[in-house]
Amino acid sequence: MERLSRRGLLAAAAAMPLAAAPSPAGPDGRKARLLTAICAYSFRNELGAKKMSYNDLVDLAVDLDVDGLDLTVYWFPDTTDAFLIPLRNYAFANGVGIPSISVRTNCCQPTAELRAKEIQSIKDWVGVASKLGAGHIRVFGGTVPKTATEDEAAGWVVEVLENAGGYAAQHGVVLGLENHGGITERAERILDIVKRVGQPSVRVNLDMGNFNRDAYRQLEMIAPYAANVQVKVEVRDENGKRTRCDWERVLRMLKAAGYRGYLSLEYEAREPAPAAVPRLTRELNGLVQKVMMA
Repeated sequence: MERLSRRGLLAAAAAMPLAAAPSPAGPDGRKARLLTAICAYSFRNELGAKKMSYNDLVDLAVDLDVDGLDLTVYWFPDTTDAFLIPLRNYAFANGVGIPSISVRTNCCQPTAELRAKEIQSIKDWVGVASKLGAGHIRVFGGTVPKTATEDEAAGWVVEVLENAGGYAAQHGVVLGLENHGGITERAERILDIVKRVGQPSVRVNLDMGNFNRDAYRQLEMIAPYAANVQVKVEVRDENGKRTRCDWERVLRMLKAAGYRGYLSLEYEAREPAPAAVPRLTRELNGLVQKVMMA
């Protein structure tokens, strides 16, 4: 089946408003919607060396027949309108969505002053996301300080995300707390934080490769709360050993959870991204079609 047919089929799925607080998507039986994207971080070497631009990534998204471009902001020359607006317009002119931006944060801040700075930083990125037309921002929980307990640090993260999430909601932006080690090393703690925040504008950025062990069990736990998904080549098994990620298995989890959103390929392996990403994207596109037609 041609990809255009897949898009036509999935376009019939109606959007469902978020509940008053984050809750599992699957039990109501809603139909999943899986769109593919590439993540700018895959081309970190090329962007850092200025061998590629963000416009080049838009062109690549078209060539690879994906729906979107997940923008890691680390290589933005600035965040002025002079850069952001032309990039948004170029993506739109090429039919490429900008669903998400990925920023650096550390919400495990031990003082009120530091937490206030973190909240303001996220608010500033909400402004950037709005100008780019992105509905999602990937945020990190951060590392638990040696002088604090995990419970204490979790409370700080909740405070930051409550405040920043409320502001994000006013601008139509969702914050996705990524499973990225530190305070978010375990799915149980991620769900504890998201549920305590209790806002539809604070959900999970599901990264397939970041749990340090027992990945599939934990991915299945957070899948119903996912606002965005970053696809990795490798996962860690029950014993912490790196293995090739069974993408089809994870896609079926997301489908069962009623996930509607992007699957952004974030490539981190040794092979140069310009060679690996096209091959892997073709594989991902094929699996999405297979899973959605099953």
